Amino acid sequence: MSSSSRPVPSTADVVIIGGGVMGTSIAFHLAEAGVRRIVVIERGELGSGSSGKPIGGVRAQFSDPLNIALGSRSLRAWRDFGQRPGADVRLDEVGYLFLLTSAEQAADFETCVRVQNELGVPSRMIGPREAQQLCPYVSTDGLVAAAYSPDDGHARPGLAVRGYARAAARAGTVFATQTAVTGLDTTGDRVTAVHTAHGRISCATVVCAAGAWSAEIGDMAGVHLPVRPVRRQLAFTAPLAPPAPRIPFTIDFASTAYFHNSDDGLLFGLADPGQAEGFDTTWTPDWLELFRAAARHRAPALADMATTSGWAGLYEVTPDRNALIGRSGTVHNFLYATGFSGHGFLQAPAVGEIMRDLHLERAPFVDVTPFSADRFTTGAAVRPEIHVV
Repeated sequence: MSSSSRPVPSTADVVIIGGGVMGTSIAFHLAEAGVRRIVVIERGELGSGSSGKPIGGVRAQFSDPLNIALGSRSLRAWRDFGQRPGADVRLDEVGYLFLLTSAEQAADFETCVRVQNELGVPSRMIGPREAQQLCPYVSTDGLVAAAYSPDDGHARPGLAVRGYARAAARAGTVFATQTAVTGLDTTGDRVTAVHTAHGRISCATVVCAAGAWSAEIGDMAGVHLPVRPVRRQLAFTAPLAPPAPRIPFTIDFASTAYFHNSDDGLLFGLADPGQAEGFDTTWTPDWLELFRAAARHRAPALADMATTSGWAGLYEVTPDRNALIGRSGTVHNFLYATGFSGHGFLQAPAVGEIMRDLHLERAPFVDVTPFSADRFTTGAAVRPEIHVV
């Protein structure tokens, strides 16, 4: 794979800002379609931002039909990743299990399951006893219902980034790592060049896939991208003996506590409701007490399990928890794919296709107009995604 810290090429057809799973997916899909002179700029190493998460969930269980479509399309691509682009991402189709503890939650998920089924997703509502059979750690005390889809699961983001990047590099894509973007030149309604710490690149198209750092890139182009960074933390248990049963990616929807298999143990996660915005990615072990408190109610055996390490990364959050995908209405060669609010990894294959088609000015497989960044300034309908953690 061609990677450099200096210098960068002086010209490019497409400059992609961000070398995570989104940026590398876009690069792969563009290169596969015959687009040449692609440069991916990454401020750190490939996958060192939000895509650094050790294990990422993949699912099509969402409330918004567009997210369902993106998830379903991506699930098919994850299954075929060994052939295209050709890498093992350690996909484990264990399913997703949402645990519901109120009648209101159950009614909401029932509605969403009907929409998912209409779009070909084999999700279904199940009772507390079946939920416990799927995940023996679950306590049925206070559990009203659960939503389960067997096609969902989890995979390894780092392997996906490397797989996409290797395939794109074979087609000639240049990856400029350890290279920060310092500014953009605009003339009229177009970006004409990208300035980096290692040189200036004249270009025909810019794609912002900078994750939590996207608002700054948008500002350089004069495009409002309302993306905020929020820290999320997780932890790993010590190896379990006997080994943990193979369980779904299990989420206590009320508390956002989640857990699933990870090598010889389990991975624990939870969205801290008091987490302030910011770029801090320090892992703080006392965060674990939030998870343990939730686990005592929903999966008591997990509450006292020893942990060995943890990880902290950034969600790239938008006001409605939906992504920003599209082409700027004012800077016409500035495209963006960002703000995925925790589900960027799982949607990366489908979004790579969409960004390829937007660049080539052909219709994508699904209309992403509802995810235009302009929706927050033009009075367009905003429809929050509610199945996020």
